[in-house]
Amino acid sequence: MFAHRILDTGRLPLFCFFVAFIVTFVLTRVNVRLIRANVGWWFRNLQTGDLHIHHVVFGVVLMLVGGVTSFATPDGYDAPYVVAASVFGIGSALVLDEFALILHLRDVYWAEEGRASVDAVFVALALTGLLLLGARPVGFTGVEEDSGKESLLNPLIPPSIYLLSLVVNLSLAVVTLLKGKIWTGLIGLFVPLFVYVGAVRVARPGSPWARWHYQPDSRRYRRALHREVRFRYPLIRGKIWVQEVIAGRHDLILADHLQRQRTRLRDERKSISGPRPPTG
Repeated sequence: MFAHRILDTGRLPLFCFFVAFIVTFVLTRVNVRLIRANVGWWFRNLQTGDLHIHHVVFGVVLMLVGGVTSFATPDGYDAPYVVAASVFGIGSALVLDEFALILHLRDVYWAEEGRASVDAVFVALALTGLLLLGARPVGFTGVEEDSGKESLLNPLIPPSIYLLSLVVNLSLAVVTLLKGKIWTGLIGLFVPLFVYVGAVRVARPGSPWARWHYQPDSRRYRRALHREVRFRYPLIRGKIWVQEVIAGRHDLILADHLQRQRTRLRDERKSISGPRPPTG
């Protein structure tokens, strides 16, 4: 199965990237959790004077090395290309593990905002896993057996019909993402049924689509709040539990975060009566 699904289809570099990404993320989280627990026999944060050097720095360097190596490797040299993919996977895991730091431009690793890093890692693993299983994004119709390369156009479908379908699917994916349904939109790039459903369903209350099209006192906005409380909050609690098992508790309370939490809870109490959202 490995030879048929990975080697024969040219997915060995992607497989090495996937494995290196998972191993690096797990080891990184073990390392930072032991550092946070102040275990006496373990390492400490890397400091240069008062400067804390985050592991995202090493991740960026490794991604650069892996990317340039893959571009510089001549055709026919598989071993250096596989090594480059592994190095790129290691660097990607280190970078995405501190995605929240890059997003907020401050150290929120153990704060509530730091969960964005774990979300980014999960998304990367899910999309890479789909590619390894043979799922193809919208716009790629087949695999050439002799080279393992994806072909874009299906000769059995007229180009005009194909391009129309591609535009429709991508447009629906954008609408789904704007409605705040990140997982549905991303998976829909591989399984179009998800974006068909996500594009017609009500948007999440805090999404750009809701801000543009839903009035605070409208029926659609109340429906969005009701579904958020009834269906999404239990899923968020489950996701947070899984994240904490793998990555540790994000329980560092920052002053500005605490103020935003109080404001959000006050606004939600005014908008709808129901259970409070999970805060982790």
